[in-house]
Amino acid sequence: MRLRLLSLLLPCLLLTACAAPEEVETRPKQYQATFLDVFDTVTTVMGYAESQEDFTETAEMAHDLLLEYHQLYDIYNDYEGIHNLKTVNDQAGIAPVTVDARILDLLLLCRDLYADSGGKVNAAMGSALLLWHEAREASVNDPEHAYLPEEDAIQAALEHTSFDNVVLDEAASTVYLTDPAQRLDVGAVAKGYAAGAVAAALPTGMVLSLGGNVCVTGPKPDGSPWVIGVQNPDGDDTEYVQRLDITSGAVVTSGDYQRYYTVDGVAYHHIIDPDTGWPARHYRSVTVICADSGLADALSTAAFIMDEESGRILLETYGAEALWVYADGSASWTGGCDAYFHS
Repeated sequence: MRLRLLSLLLPCLLLTACAAPEEVETRPKQYQATFLDVFDTVTTVMGYAESQEDFTETAEMAHDLLLEYHQLYDIYNDYEGIHNLKTVNDQAGIAPVTVDARILDLLLLCRDLYADSGGKVNAAMGSALLLWHEAREASVNDPEHAYLPEEDAIQAALEHTSFDNVVLDEAASTVYLTDPAQRLDVGAVAKGYAAGAVAAALPTGMVLSLGGNVCVTGPKPDGSPWVIGVQNPDGDDTEYVQRLDITSGAVVTSGDYQRYYTVDGVAYHHIIDPDTGWPARHYRSVTVICADSGLADALSTAAFIMDEESGRILLETYGAEALWVYADGSASWTGGCDAYFHS
């Protein structure tokens, strides 16, 4: 596809207008591309290039790679010639499925995170998440008849969410769900994992934003950091709780304001506690800063579900930092965040 490009001149470049033409022309400009057809979210690629043509080539490469990951991790649609996670789910209790290494690698990470988080990051709870997905989609089509999943149905689905039923055969590159009623759903980690993999293929000094997942591949050409805003859950998308100076790594936010629907005046978001089967209610948002984007995505979900003390312990295990925003507007953060706060 052709990408819609926006040429953006940074203020520091605008200030060089009085320089000699040959000096200005040798300086790279900042460009941005946005597309909407992967992972059901807005994706933005931003960075510097010598020309729009150079940047377009890079942005299209990023888009094509993201599309591959999108199709592999899709649990709702089939694609010709591809064994994706929907294929694995369809074969639950029937037979192992040979999969792309990118599926197996993601699920191996999910298995580790399941153990380390005490089950709070659980890619095997698709049967329970499907109930909420169907209710949310129905509310979009018919808000007047929005409904909640039945408690009995939720509890029944939770009986089929143990990751112990996910058999990963690295030698054969297969995945098998031994429980016929079980389903995989990698929404807690897939966008971050895919963003990190694609960012690794980008030139130094680029930014890839995949929904609430932001990857930075290096500082700007002048050595300055990229400034990443942590959105105020109660404001619009231009209001920030904090701004972060990032030169590399990932910043990922999980929040109750990003994907939700309303029943009888109460909002129900998409981050489900595996222990209860209902949306977690500790915070408005949790933002994680981490070198690894897939980890950052999963840890932001886990920390959103956990109490803060337990979340801090898990984050320390992975060397990650976090910022919690509470319902009353107050915030707390790990000590390492101070080094990232924009002055």
